[in-house]
Amino acid sequence: MGDPRRLRKKYSGPRHPWQATRLKEEKKLLYDYGLKTKKELWKCTSKVKGFTAQAKRLVAQRDEQGARETKQLLSRLARLGILKEGSTLNDVLGLTVSNVLERRLQTLVFKHKLARTVKQARQFITHGHILIGEKPITVPGYLVGAQEESLITFAEKSALSDENHPERTSGKQKEASKPKESPKAKDLKEKKKSQEKEKTEAKKTETKEDNQNTEDNQNKAKEKEAQEKEQKSEAKSAEASA
Repeated sequence: MGDPRRLRKKYSGPRHPWQATRLKEEKKLLYDYGLKTKKELWKCTSKVKGFTAQAKRLVAQRDEQGARETKQLLSRLARLGILKEGSTLNDVLGLTVSNVLERRLQTLVFKHKLARTVKQARQFITHGHILIGEKPITVPGYLVGAQEESLITFAEKSALSDENHPERTSGKQKEASKPKESPKAKDLKEKKKSQEKEKTEAKKTETKEDNQNTEDNQNKAKEKEAQEKEQKSEAKSAEASA
């Protein structure tokens, strides 16, 4: 028997682990795209780095082999739906992590309104409710091709294939159950808001006037104290001269 196959990491983490701006950006991406760990994000960043590194190398390579590799790279990115057809290497150099995250199966299930949230889309995929064509895919990070995007559906055996399933209709029912406001009710709400604004403004003006009155009283008291001190000092000086 030969040596066992060596498993290698498919991503590379950040060089500086404690950068505040990068940590904020990663936190936002994790929330927006429903990622479970940062490894999923780092895999996408490493893919983008690989595409951009290959594009930088091909920009300098101006021979037949370079032209052949550029066509292969651009066709691959077009098949994945990351770039449009007719793109150039400059478009490859302008790729970001969000361009790759948009092609994940999890985000596309949410965008096609097969799930109410991104996290729910992840749950549907991992539980085997989602098919691409006839293939069940249980990997949320699967990059969906441009031709495969229209083939995303629920499995026939899945209970979620029914449009009246509570997990699919609960959001619609909540929106439909909300009573529509009549124009009279809207007018009353607007009047109440305007009255509340007027009350708050009146309170602000009253507090300003009270503050001004207190300041004036304090200034008058200080002036009286100063006058009394002057009178006392004058009386003492008169007694001393007498």
